[in-house]
Amino acid sequence: MSLQGNWSYPTAIKFGAGRIRELPEACAAAGMKKPLLVTDKGLADLPITTATLDILETAGLGRGLFSDVDPNPNEMNLDAGVAAYKAGGHDGVIAFGGGSGLDLGKMVAFMAGQTRPVWDYEDIGDWWTRADADAIAPIIAVPTTAGTGSEVGRASVITNSETHVKKIIFHPKVLPAVVICDPELTVGMPKFITAGTGLDAFAHCVEAFSSPHYHPMSQGMALEGMRLVKDYLPRAYADGTDIEARAHMMSAAAMGATAFQKGLGAIHAMSHPIGAVFNTHHGTTNAVCMPAVLDFNAPAIADRFDTAAAYLGIDGGFDGFRAFVQDFNDQLGIPRRLSDLGVTEASIPTLVQGALIDPSCGGNPIKLTEDNLTTLFKTAL
Repeated sequence: MSLQGNWSYPTAIKFGAGRIRELPEACAAAGMKKPLLVTDKGLADLPITTATLDILETAGLGRGLFSDVDPNPNEMNLDAGVAAYKAGGHDGVIAFGGGSGLDLGKMVAFMAGQTRPVWDYEDIGDWWTRADADAIAPIIAVPTTAGTGSEVGRASVITNSETHVKKIIFHPKVLPAVVICDPELTVGMPKFITAGTGLDAFAHCVEAFSSPHYHPMSQGMALEGMRLVKDYLPRAYADGTDIEARAHMMSAAAMGATAFQKGLGAIHAMSHPIGAVFNTHHGTTNAVCMPAVLDFNAPAIADRFDTAAAYLGIDGGFDGFRAFVQDFNDQLGIPRRLSDLGVTEASIPTLVQGALIDPSCGGNPIKLTEDNLTTLFKTAL
């Protein structure tokens, strides 16, 4: 089986090893002549970034780079990125990297032509209509991890540095026009990043599958995404050069992010405020929260996971799936407790309030309250 394809759901995706070389053609299709490549600090000097800038420069597209992006990007990173975009006379953004680089890059393209503060476009009701859609710069996304799926998303998560609250900024035109998924770009990921990002994709699929909302396409995609992570994340973790495993994990990441159009839930409602306050790795935090959330949601989701477990080749229905999740975390070196990530009991009231206002709450199959979230955080601590 050839692991290559040209997909247009949810956007145009150029998938396959070596396809980063098609970046100049993607820029031309998006109308970019002087793009700004936005990535995070850790990637800025790595060979995959340098090689990508070389491809752009050889094609006469310059080598514009902005990399002042924190692991949990905030509005200060965004302001600096917009300033660099304008100062350089750029006409589009290549969002390059993991979740932080992708999210910040998309927001630079979004905010470069807007006049209101970024918080005015939070994913609340129809706030996205406040934006000048014609002023949004074209976006190409190039993921270098396999987890967040932000490359196929219509939103970004930006942390408010003053309130330490993560905000989801949404607009339909934030969806990149072209995505290049090249598994060769993920080969150099360290084991802990491979595990954390892979389990982020798994959490997206689990929560989408758990959501009570109706979206059969997402439901099917979430189920197959779980299978790909189950089968191929251990291989990618054991051997980072396993291109087949890396490719399937990139597929699972995009699938998870597409699937959660159906909704997310308590895992993400908990993880977002934890990441904002304690600056933890998002996917790893999701993984630590997952066992407790599965137990909490069991009355509402056990039947559907009985079916899922059979498809995934896991014996024992929901109970077997729940046991698999903990074993999977252990196998991939994930801590068992939030306290291992630095989370303190004293912070729980603040985290609960952050979780209650997180948009992910609405997709949880059991209504989240101050009392049950407090119990959940204590259980996961």
